[in-house]
Amino acid sequence: MDNLARFYIGGGWVTPDSDQAMPVMNPATEDRIGDTILANETDVDRAVTAAVQAFEAFSRSSKQDRLDLLGLVLDESRKRHEDLAQAMRMEMGAPITMARAEQAESGIGHLEAFIAALRDHPEREELANGDTLLREPIGVCGLITPWNWPINQIALKVIPALATGCTCILKPSEHTPISAMIYAEILDAAGVPPGVFNLIQGDGPGAGNAMSGHPDIQMISFTGSTRAGRAITRNAAETIKRVTLELGGKSPNLVFADCDLQERVTGSVAECMYNSGQSCDAPTRLLVERTIYDEAVEIARKAADATAVGDPAEEGDHIGPLFDKLQYDRVQALIETGISEGARLVTGGPGKPEGMETGWYARPTIFADVRNDMTIAQEEIFGPVLVIIPFEDEEDAIRIANDTPYGLAAYIQCGDMDRAERVATRLRAGAVHINGGAFNYGSPFGGYKQSGNGREGGRFGLEDYQEVKTLHRP
Repeated sequence: MDNLARFYIGGGWVTPDSDQAMPVMNPATEDRIGDTILANETDVDRAVTAAVQAFEAFSRSSKQDRLDLLGLVLDESRKRHEDLAQAMRMEMGAPITMARAEQAESGIGHLEAFIAALRDHPEREELANGDTLLREPIGVCGLITPWNWPINQIALKVIPALATGCTCILKPSEHTPISAMIYAEILDAAGVPPGVFNLIQGDGPGAGNAMSGHPDIQMISFTGSTRAGRAITRNAAETIKRVTLELGGKSPNLVFADCDLQERVTGSVAECMYNSGQSCDAPTRLLVERTIYDEAVEIARKAADATAVGDPAEEGDHIGPLFDKLQYDRVQALIETGISEGARLVTGGPGKPEGMETGWYARPTIFADVRNDMTIAQEEIFGPVLVIIPFEDEEDAIRIANDTPYGLAAYIQCGDMDRAERVATRLRAGAVHINGGAFNYGSPFGGYKQSGNGREGGRFGLEDYQEVKTLHRP
């Protein structure tokens, strides 16, 4: 925690120019963990200058040099695995069992996948027309990451920057600075050259705004809300920099009558509630075929009632709190909106679980008889709230599923794989999960429509950080 109030710039920990402190809170206990500093424009300029200076040499490093460096980062990441898990348990309320198995582990899984992708990724190739194609690092990258999957998103942005020979400035969410601090310590211990990676802490209106409009940053990669993504895109337009965005979602989950209803609805509820519902690709709209609707609602109710809510410090299969009071209040307001709009509250509802007065815990909540034009069916709630909508047939299911401004993920529960693939091709989403199929490290992640642009992970994630140059010879 010694570096929590310092920034990592130019290969060392430095005292910020800014003196604007922000408390870091434990959402389970409401206790103050410590304080971080919110960067100002001078801090951003200092980090960008270090990255610009480092780019000249690092951009000319060989692929093998970068593979060797990533191997050292992998070694150090494994050494700090428990530290990362405990950090995310404290700063954003991830239950420790899940923090180890998923939150911290994602930093290793993505890194291994990027190493494999880089080995096979050509930086020079001959085209059929006789020209030569070169892939080169885009330049200095500004990386802005969220609080809900802190290390997952840091790895998805920092690692491809290093892998392709870019230099970068990371601005994590100001609510989760501890895990980012530890990640900077990992990169330092691995021997990342000075200025290649830089860490500043800060908020969106301050540091984020300064980064997205900075003339010496060639690319911004942002994960967060669609509202913030719009603001970053507008601010970046003046300097015509590349902007990649991974934004919100309201993912449909289509349940057909021929699936294993008990298994698939129970699993769907668990996936919606996972990480306390704070995942952008969570299957939050359960679309159920009319002939099995009542049975599915009852299975979902039982599954939600069986979802344990508990202390993140305790081992076990339970969900933790929402990450802060602001998010808790927003979730509560949307639950009240669902009730006022006429949706049927099946279980859960406003308030905290019994006996959990301290901490920002929300009740696992299910609404049935929801219309797709209701607020709770269109807006991203980002809490443990599931809405259930009936559909008549395949065409109706596809229509409802696509009737959203988002397109990050979709889910299908179906006993007929031909039908599942047929429906999947018509869903406007970047990923479709069939019968519980999980995301695998190395696959591209990203969405259609207002869920963003660009892809993260594996080969496609590397390409986002590269420019393409062609050589034309006589």
